[in-house]
Amino acid sequence: METTERSIRLSELEGESVMYEFVMANESAVRLTAFFGILVGMALLEAQFPRRERTVSRLVRWPSNIGIVFLNTIILRIIFPTAAVGVALFVEEKQWGILQIVDLPLWLTIVLAVVALDLIIYLQHVMVHAVPALWRLHRMHHSDVDIDVTTGARFHPVEIVLSMVIKFASVVALGAPAIAVILFEVILNGTSMFNHSNVKLPRALDRVLRLFLVTPDMHRVHHSINPDEANCNFGFNLPWWDRLMETYRDQPRDGHEGMTIGLDRFRDPRDQWLDRLVVQPVLGEPGDYVINRRSFDRKNRVVTSTKETRTGN
Repeated sequence: METTERSIRLSELEGESVMYEFVMANESAVRLTAFFGILVGMALLEAQFPRRERTVSRLVRWPSNIGIVFLNTIILRIIFPTAAVGVALFVEEKQWGILQIVDLPLWLTIVLAVVALDLIIYLQHVMVHAVPALWRLHRMHHSDVDIDVTTGARFHPVEIVLSMVIKFASVVALGAPAIAVILFEVILNGTSMFNHSNVKLPRALDRVLRLFLVTPDMHRVHHSINPDEANCNFGFNLPWWDRLMETYRDQPRDGHEGMTIGLDRFRDPRDQWLDRLVVQPVLGEPGDYVINRRSFDRKNRVVTSTKETRTGN
């Protein structure tokens, strides 16, 4: 019996080792294959099964949305040449962080690290909606007047740098292994492109899928022009945090075909050009989308000014 159990355990360790070595040895290939594979795949599905009609040509939006991805990649490479994986390898070597202290199977450590990092991303997302200075950065993501697969990678360079710093701190505190960081980043990038896509899923599939994964219909509510809807459904990957934190909204009030995507400003096609996107944080006021400037009525899902009387009970 002991011999059998030992053989099973050795087999499990061998499997974990093979997976670890493959991912670590092919990190760049895994990332690029996943990114471009999902980007192209979702773009093709959008063209075949669109959820909404476009209001602006892709020739206007896509060069800027894709251009900002390349700009962010260059900036991150210059500022953080080792990236989060390098920090994770250092953490593993020094045995820092919670998950390095406790003795758990590698697969469980990976699962816990990925789930914990996903929760941190959710909280970070809420934070950039709550702090006016951070909202100025994040609103560039929301100022896209259409939502499709390229919106999922449209973030201001300064926000990307801030996000990387938070990720570094999280990896150190958690003691997340390098393989978990790689898998998390691949999953996050993939799910972000998926749930921003303009793909029409069957309703039955959407209802089941959103129990385990943020779907396009679920996240599209977050890109509504209405502040109360824009301050819901913050999750990018796992949908559970919104339900637990009571920030979940099932559907937009105007329906997915009738809702307006974007903000109440920056709606001119010229505002979608790359140069305007980069300087957008210094233009105008933060507006009424910032959470701490509004009162949220959980019962009626209505946002009113903090100086007004809240409707409902």
